[in-house]
Amino acid sequence: MPSSLLPSRTSADRAPGDPGLPVPDAEQWISTTGSRIAPDPYTWMQAVHWAHDLGARTPVRAHGPRFGTTTVLLAQQLAQLNPCRPGVDFLARVLKVSTRTVKYHMAILREAGLLTYRVKGTRVRQERARASEFARTIPSSFDQDLGLRTAPSDTFIRAVVGVSEHGRTQLARLGKKAARTVRRKVRRTKKPSFSASSDCTPMEGGSCTVSPAALTSSPSEDEPRSGNTSSSPTRRGRTRKALNAVGRRYQLGLELVRQVPWLAGTPVARVAWAVRHLADAGWTAHEVIAVLALRAPSDRIHRPSGFLTARLVGVEKLFDTPAKRANLVAWWRDSRQASRERHAEWSSSWSAPRSNAVARLVREAFTASKPKPQVVELPQEPTEAEHAEIRTLAWRQYLAGQPELVATAIALAGRDRAEQIYGADLVQRVVRLAATSSHLTTGATR
Repeated sequence: MPSSLLPSRTSADRAPGDPGLPVPDAEQWISTTGSRIAPDPYTWMQAVHWAHDLGARTPVRAHGPRFGTTTVLLAQQLAQLNPCRPGVDFLARVLKVSTRTVKYHMAILREAGLLTYRVKGTRVRQERARASEFARTIPSSFDQDLGLRTAPSDTFIRAVVGVSEHGRTQLARLGKKAARTVRRKVRRTKKPSFSASSDCTPMEGGSCTVSPAALTSSPSEDEPRSGNTSSSPTRRGRTRKALNAVGRRYQLGLELVRQVPWLAGTPVARVAWAVRHLADAGWTAHEVIAVLALRAPSDRIHRPSGFLTARLVGVEKLFDTPAKRANLVAWWRDSRQASRERHAEWSSSWSAPRSNAVARLVREAFTASKPKPQVVELPQEPTEAEHAEIRTLAWRQYLAGQPELVATAIALAGRDRAEQIYGADLVQRVVRLAATSSHLTTGATR
């Protein structure tokens, strides 16, 4: 329970022998505290364990968490900070608890006089939140209980100048606790043990001493026979806990964020606050969307949550019955606007993503999907030796009466290209031969 909910009291209201816990809010500042500043973390942990033992004997809180192991674990983390400026999120991550638990136990340490505000954390607009800075202090009730004599000090408010014999014994006991590290207990499940009546062979290698006939038993005649041979009981399905008023608001807000385009990206908590009256009245997401469709949406919306709040002013009084809301939903489903919204996903054009990383991935995907152009390698020009070898082969075929090689080159590449390859003399001979023998025909084969 936060210290603000506890009854406030001052030093004058405490009775003799009262341990001084809890410390009121007005005395939790370094300028008003009755505690003294701890000279070192070891001495402060002695006071923490003393407060833990005192809280176990005399609880100071009627409700909420008590001074326990979690408080000591939190104090061990605070003892390592210099200066003591902890962040709630950091402590929750280290201790593996919720931020609400950290705030509760921080309040317990302040109420015990073990933590005192130096500077209280603030939130500045457009800047990071600033954590509170604390001073590790030792309450005056600790000095009284252990018989410590103190004197004024400029550095520590008060400094210890003497200790009683009883206090020496108690400080030695608390010192042993402060020297060791407290760890959270891990609960371990007990493994099932096998009895001697099981029908398996023991690990020692011997056989079971119980006869197999002793394990069988006849079914009761009173119980009806069924086809289910399994003796294990049927597991019941887990029933979901019914939502309360706040849960219904958040559920309605989440549905609107998912279904209304101009609410995309809006925090669900803000939308839940805007539709809180409608959620309490039992409205559904389709009914809220139908109300929003009564008027055309604005072309430019700066604050979607504020725009939603303005559109829903007084609608719960206008459509106060389920019948009216059902007629409104029926009109909306038959309207042209609803038809356009149902087909907007398919007819809308694709827009590039705003994130640079996502845009880079999209470009890489498009580049990988495009077919790579085929590179056509042009034939290389023959060397002088290859050119001479080709001409020699063409002359040999011509002299053997087979001018087809040169004739094919003339038909495909032209006479100029053929002359570059085989020479003008050979090409001219082949052309003359083709002209003079074109009228000759071969006789029919007998």
